[in-house]
Parts: sequence; structure tokens; C-alpha cells
Amino acid sequence: MSVDEPRTASAVDLSDQAIHWDADLSYGGYLRLDGLLSLQRPRSDAHDELMFIVVHQTSELWMKLAIAELGAAMREIAAGNPGLAFKMLARVSRIQVQLTESWAVLATMTPADYSAFRGSLGQSSGFQSYQYRQIEFMLGNKNPAMVRVHRDNPSALLELERVLREPSVYDLSLRLLHAQGLHLPADVLERDFSVPYVARPEVEQAWAEVYRDSARYWDLYELAEKLVDVEHQFQVWRFSHMKTVERIIGHKRGTGGTNGVSYLVRALDLRFFPELWTVRTSL
Repeated sequence: MSVDEPRTASAVDLSDQAIHWDADLSYGGYLRLDGLLSLQRPRSDAHDELMFIVVHQTSELWMKLAIAELGAAMREIAAGNPGLAFKMLARVSRIQVQLTESWAVLATMTPADYSAFRGSLGQSSGFQSYQYRQIEFMLGNKNPAMVRVHRDNPSALLELERVLREPSVYDLSLRLLHAQGLHLPADVLERDFSVPYVARPEVEQAWAEVYRDSARYWDLYELAEKLVDVEHQFQVWRFSHMKTVERIIGHKRGTGGTNGVSYLVRALDLRFFPELWTVRTSL
């Protein structure tokens, strides 16, 4: 458009609106970029430490979103509205993909690169991430011993103790199964939610009925597949974590005192929703 050419009404409206928005709030102001970009403070002169910090900080931001989406999905499932939870669970799966890709960035670091600043980490470790622990608890991997790791962080401790005692997303899904006529044992529906769920043949049988008559139980069938996708992506993340650690430090102990790779390998055997996997063999 030339300077002499009259503007259309829509162009005038959009321009005026943009000026109004700019006057109220900038991009950097909305995102609080000055504060956000000042949080990366390497403790050494090693080139790779900035990358290490950025990857872990962005991972925590993704986990914050995953917790929000998973919490919202759990509330809808508890209210008997699984259809409203589907997009939220799908988003959690896509967040897991982003978290998995972060290991590809870390894997560009060689053992020598990491050794150049590993001493700066002290006893800090991803094992101490309370958001990661909250996600595991929400998915069903309950372990009261893991709460004690956060005793020096009162707010995190309180939140983890709450999530530990509450039903997981799978517990809520099993209650929904029962509410829709697929009867489950009372001790599956009401139990001590602070301990890990143990697979039951009656639950596998109920899921088998859902899969064999998906038209009748479409919402439950779709919910099952969304949960499987969440766990699948979580396992891919775990595997990528293990292989990245093995690539960079081999079988050394982790900075937080864990057994490193061997600890991560054992985690690969954990299942959040066991009957959703075993039912596939019986179909």
C-alpha cells in the first residue's frame, strides 16, 4: 500500500488495535523475558554449562504444563466427562515428545565436555525434581520414600504428600469403568492410594470387554488409548534419558548419589497402567 492509497476500514481497525495493544503490553513484558533470560547463571567457564542449564530449565517448564494438563484431565475423568480429557491427555503426550527431544540436545555433549563443569553441580540431580515426581505420582508410580527427598522444600513437600494420597489418573479411570457398568472389586476402587497399584485379572477382563465392544464403550476405549499413548511416550523419554546418561558418563554414580544408568534401567520396567498393556495379548 502506498502512502497516498486510502486504507480499508479493516486495515485501520487492525492498525489502531495493534497500537493500543503495544501501548498496554509488549511481547517481552507479557512473557517477562527480562526475568526469564536472567535465570541462566553458569557456575563455571565451561562452554556446555549454559546449554545444560537451558535444557533443564525448559524441561521444568514443560513439566509445569504437563502437570496442569494432566490435573485438568483427571478432574474431567473424575466428573464422568472423559471426552473433555482427551485433548488434555493428547497434549501431555506431545509434551513428552518435547521432553524426549531435549535429550538429543544434551547428547551433543561429550564426556570431556560434561567433566569440565560437573563439579559445579554439587549434589544437585534431576532425581530431585519435585515436578517430575509429581507427574509420576499423578500417573500412579507412588513411592512414599521419594517424598522425603524434598523435606527441605516445604511447599513441594506439601504438594507431593497431597498427590501421593490422592487417586492417580488410572485410579480415576477404573472408577469410571465401574460407573459405566464394568464392575470391579471394591478394593480396586477404594484403597490406600499412597502405594503403587497392583494389576488385577478382573481389571484386565473389564478392559478386554471395552476393546471387544469399542462402539458401545467408545469413550472408555478412547480413554484407554490416550493413557497408553501417555505411558508409551513416558517410556520413550525414560529410555532416551538412560541412553544419554550412559553415553556421557557411562556407569558412574549420578551427582545425586543414585546408581546412574542401572537405576534408570530398572525404571524402564515400571508400568503405570499394567492391564492396558497385558490386555493386548488376550484380544
